Amino acid sequence: MPQPAGLLYSKEHEWVKLDGDTATVGITDYAQNSLGDIVYVELPRVGATLQQFGSIGVVESVKAVSDIYTPIGGEVLEINGALEGDPALLNREPFGAGWLFKVKVVDQGETGNLLSPESYDELTQE
Repeated sequence: MPQPAGLLYSKEHEWVKLDGDTATVGITDYAQNSLGDIVYVELPRVGATLQQFGSIGVVESVKAVSDIYTPIGGEVLEINGALEGDPALLNREPFGAGWLFKVKVVDQGETGNLLSPESYDELTQE
């Protein structure tokens, strides 16, 4: 499945969308599909400082519990509160309303450590 354009991806199956110095982060369709029905999401707190590729929370499904890693470092500006009451939003809209959190990016150069949509497609087809 081709990945949405305009996003960058981590090898841990998170995506990031940059808008100036703000980055929106979520999990990919591949990740949500692999997990199955998501029943719980633990996100970082607003104001937390995150390091690129650090573990910042968990996603729990009926099949497994998986760590969430941040594809880009920065300060958490906002979390998606809708996931608290409806974690399955990650299954239904992983690239839309199912986003996880937003961060104020400290180092735009970290994007060089991420994958293009084409490279992520290659990774998930291996």
